[in-house]
Amino acid sequence: MTSITCAFLAETIKSCIETRFLCQADYAVRAVLHLARAGNAERSATSAVAKEQNIPPSFLAKIISQLSIAGLLHTSRGARGGVTLGRDPREITLLEVIEAIDGPIQLNECVQGEGVCSFEDNCPIRSVWCDAQEELVTRLRKTNFAELMVQPV
Repeated sequence: MTSITCAFLAETIKSCIETRFLCQADYAVRAVLHLARAGNAERSATSAVAKEQNIPPSFLAKIISQLSIAGLLHTSRGARGGVTLGRDPREITLLEVIEAIDGPIQLNECVQGEGVCSFEDNCPIRSVWCDAQEELVTRLRKTNFAELMVQPV
């Protein structure tokens, strides 16, 4: 295999992995919004959430586990088992859900801090990435699921 082929394969694999993560975060947001709309009066069956939100059940099981570990959901097993929100929808932000699934948001490696990028001393783009990162994180942190529940469907 040539180095060009290796580089292409590496980039393709990276792209597939990143797309999968973005997809998982989208599934997580839709699942939490579904549960927020359902309210905490009754537990929701994961099979119902998967079907109504068009989320593959295998992905949803992993997502629910991650959100539960993060304290965003409560789960229970058994005949009357299911899933509910772990907190009031006003107290759960988009940022928390996304980071529970994907980890900290990072638009580009250079937003991690000084000394990460070899071009940082002579890069006109770094400040754009950093500003965009800050704006995105701020917006996601300010948006909670109570606000999303009242948005038109």
